[in-house]
Amino acid sequence: MDYLHLPESIIEHAKPGGQVLAESKQHRSSSDINPPQTAIDNTCSITKDFSCIYSKDLLPALSGEDTTKSFFQELVNILLSYVCKSFRRSSKVLDFHHPHQLREGLEGFSLELPDQPENLEQLLVDCRDTLKYGVKTGHPRFFNQLSSGLDVIGLAGEWLTSTANTNMFTYEVSPVFILMEEILLKKMQEIVGWSEEEGDGVFCPGGTMSNLYSVLLARYHFFPEVKTKGMTALPRLILFTSAHVRITSIHVRSCLFILSINMGKMIPAELESSIITAKDQGCVPFYVNATAGTTVYGAFDPLNAIADICESHGLWLHVDAAWGGGLLMSNLHRVKLQGIERAWSVTWNPHKMMGAPLQCSAILVKKRGLLKDCNQMCAEYLFQTDKHYDTSYDTGDKTIQCGRHVDVFKLWLMWKAKGSEGFESQVNKCLENAEHLFDKLKQRPDFELVFKSKPEHSNVCFWYIPPGLRNMSPGPERNRRLHEVAPKIKAKMMEQGMAMIGYQPLGDKVNFFRCVFSNPATQTEDVDYLLEEIASLGHDICIRD
Repeated sequence: MDYLHLPESIIEHAKPGGQVLAESKQHRSSSDINPPQTAIDNTCSITKDFSCIYSKDLLPALSGEDTTKSFFQELVNILLSYVCKSFRRSSKVLDFHHPHQLREGLEGFSLELPDQPENLEQLLVDCRDTLKYGVKTGHPRFFNQLSSGLDVIGLAGEWLTSTANTNMFTYEVSPVFILMEEILLKKMQEIVGWSEEEGDGVFCPGGTMSNLYSVLLARYHFFPEVKTKGMTALPRLILFTSAHVRITSIHVRSCLFILSINMGKMIPAELESSIITAKDQGCVPFYVNATAGTTVYGAFDPLNAIADICESHGLWLHVDAAWGGGLLMSNLHRVKLQGIERAWSVTWNPHKMMGAPLQCSAILVKKRGLLKDCNQMCAEYLFQTDKHYDTSYDTGDKTIQCGRHVDVFKLWLMWKAKGSEGFESQVNKCLENAEHLFDKLKQRPDFELVFKSKPEHSNVCFWYIPPGLRNMSPGPERNRRLHEVAPKIKAKMMEQGMAMIGYQPLGDKVNFFRCVFSNPATQTEDVDYLLEEIASLGHDICIRD
């Protein structure tokens, strides 16, 4: 791309309305005096005055091609500047403002919608401000969510996807993406451990939707009449899941939460006992959700033991590996998911541990054809039977939403760029960072681990203990005070903006920090920085009596 030849000062400070050259002249080196012709051409386009140009002047306007190019070059400079800043440790993770401040407008940035069109200069300013007041989730010191990082290849894939602007429901409008999805899903099914004759799937808008698909498929598999007669024709169905997991849209009376031990692992004996009890009460157990990588603790359920129970009672086994599925890419860590090949369905979110841009979640189904049988509605305006190509590639009838965003290309492109070995190295590095943090926490008297055992995933949970609490005896009063520590530190951290980490209570445990690693840009120096930042912000924290 020719704009990459521009001096960094131009890319950094580019502003619409012809202000760039004057601001950047003082930063030019002698090598910039006679730049290549491409740089001159692009500099001229950047200095274009957008203050009197509107969206109607862009394509498809008859003379809109050059203006469109100039607009996009300006926009790319804004995006490139943001991407570069996201990886700089000297830059902030966020420039925090309260909701009322953003709603009221900051430095000319208004969220209100006008009746009259605004010029392109204002739109470019709005684009820059939108990024400025957001959160840099690709920053090496963003530890707040399971999905973090900014993969440049994945970003390129997302840009291309938006440019194509097509739908995944039929081969006729999305031929390349449909075939990519088939190949990529088959690769994921192979990694799970299913045979070539088995396997189906689709990409979904997030892990919750993927899990919901699994419930609908299980219900249809055992009771296909639900599609024509509804739930009133069925007995009272019961599904089972860990107490640390929630399945959306399922009534709590139809869901039994199984007790867990250690870091949230399901207890197989409790599962079997609950199945037997449900049967004795006249209910019909049909589905078990096992978790490979819980959201908070990163725990892995004992999949083989749970699979044995499911086979014994004839139940559908689903494995929610939204968070833990990425470990299948690692020869070192995939053993933690031993038994996943026995599942009837699997949720796997590449936008988490594999670092694909949001959103990228797959539901993998062992029984081929079940997705279509369960969800097919045969809309004649889309799924004609007399098309001139193989209509088995029209995937819209596999899904409950019919139309789907193209989520496959960015992951396909990343896989081409990294190879399976690249993903393996990436996963291993994230878990090494978690182990580094765990080891550091063990050595420090001002921190306390929620669990003393080594983390299975990249989740590390801990408390910061302020000086005033270090000599207090365990008990309700200490817990009450400790409960206030993490929120106060988090508030200070967000105001300062140089790092970001999440916290929460869980069960009988008061608020604790949860640090998760999925960003390949994060190094051990960032882990060390985080601990020092928390200690600095929390040392003089005031806890009310």
